[in-house]
Amino acid sequence: MLHLRNIGSRAARRATAFGAATPPRIRASFPSGPARHLSASVASQSRQLNVKIATDGIQVDDLADGSPARRSTLPHFWLRDNCRCRQCVNQDTSQRNFDTYSISEDVRPSDIKSEKEGIRVTWKQDGHKSFYPWHFVKHYLQNDHRSPEQVNYHFWGSDIGSRRPVVDYNHLMASEDESGIAKLTNLIREYGFAFVDGTPFETPEPTQRVLEKIAFIRETHYGGFYDFIPDLAMADTAYTNIALPAHTDTTYFTDPAGLQAFHMLSHEAPPGQEPPKDGKLGGESLLVDAFHAARILLKEDPKAYAILSKVRLPWHASGNKGITISPDRRYPVLEVDQETGQLQRVRWNNDDRGVVPFTEDVSPTEWYAAARKWDAILRRRDVEYWVQLKPGQVLIFDNWRVMHGRSAFEGRRRIAGAYINRDDFISRWRNTNFPREHVLNQVVG
Repeated sequence: MLHLRNIGSRAARRATAFGAATPPRIRASFPSGPARHLSASVASQSRQLNVKIATDGIQVDDLADGSPARRSTLPHFWLRDNCRCRQCVNQDTSQRNFDTYSISEDVRPSDIKSEKEGIRVTWKQDGHKSFYPWHFVKHYLQNDHRSPEQVNYHFWGSDIGSRRPVVDYNHLMASEDESGIAKLTNLIREYGFAFVDGTPFETPEPTQRVLEKIAFIRETHYGGFYDFIPDLAMADTAYTNIALPAHTDTTYFTDPAGLQAFHMLSHEAPPGQEPPKDGKLGGESLLVDAFHAARILLKEDPKAYAILSKVRLPWHASGNKGITISPDRRYPVLEVDQETGQLQRVRWNNDDRGVVPFTEDVSPTEWYAAARKWDAILRRRDVEYWVQLKPGQVLIFDNWRVMHGRSAFEGRRRIAGAYINRDDFISRWRNTNFPREHVLNQVVG
């Protein structure tokens, strides 16, 4: 049986993680009050902040605004290692430019000065001068590390069709600025998907250019940019015309594809047949917000949520000759950050799942029961968003969050698209939606 100790508190934390979110921002950067002199006082609104050299570090007696702190001292060696002057950090690459371990373990300041923007330190051993902005000092007095950006997630179900996130092709591809790509990447972060309308469809090349506007196209055993018809050219059900239930792709990779894209370039009736009078040949696309579905599961059955986030499963791709791919280890359906309790990634493709294991806490019977509840939620009509893709309409979605599927179809359908790595996508999102200084603060620390 699954040990349910603390599941209630964990569920509460996860519900908070799924709950009301703040707009996208960098939590790492914040202003500080004005500052003055050594052993030293930093003026701030109605209080003064005393800074002095202590045995184990530079000590701050109290934060200027009276906000709570986790520590009052920043270690000497830690500070010296995090000097970001031109001598210590390559300003072109933002990489550390010195050997950390050439610094003496006993490095100490000979002098500190409080200035308007931060603390200036002169180091005793070599006279090196370092400067630490107040936002950096204050952050690490209050926090252990940088936290991920907060994203204003919009969870959705079938109703998203009336307010679908969309970017115009010409806006996206405009060379004058990057507001189009900023909008596209932010919509994908918030909603998990977006359409690029007005994309030329006479050839697949404009689709490829749309995707390369985001980042490099990812190569897999299927190739890179794809342009295919249902001919089973690859041993995968995607290359057929059968219906596919909601799933995520590349569950069998250690690092599943971050983004996936589809552009239906054409859809023709079967050879020798007239098109149906209503023009419908099938092949509607299905999208499911798996984060929204997980919220429902957590609310309705916390135990099932806990099981699907606890039991690690094998995943594989073995259909093509000479190809047998599996991740570096087993992964659960719901991958949760162990520190924050926030859902990070969903891995769900029943076709690619291996054998459900026997574990000390959860029996296979319990896992199947939890998975059945999860599957039932995914199939609810108010959770499913069905849309008929059209030529000129590129669909791009977050494969870590949004599941996709389709209805069966007849005729010859030509689809173009590709995968993009998650890290490349997030990098593009950061660098088009936030100032460079904030991005560096976030990723460097």
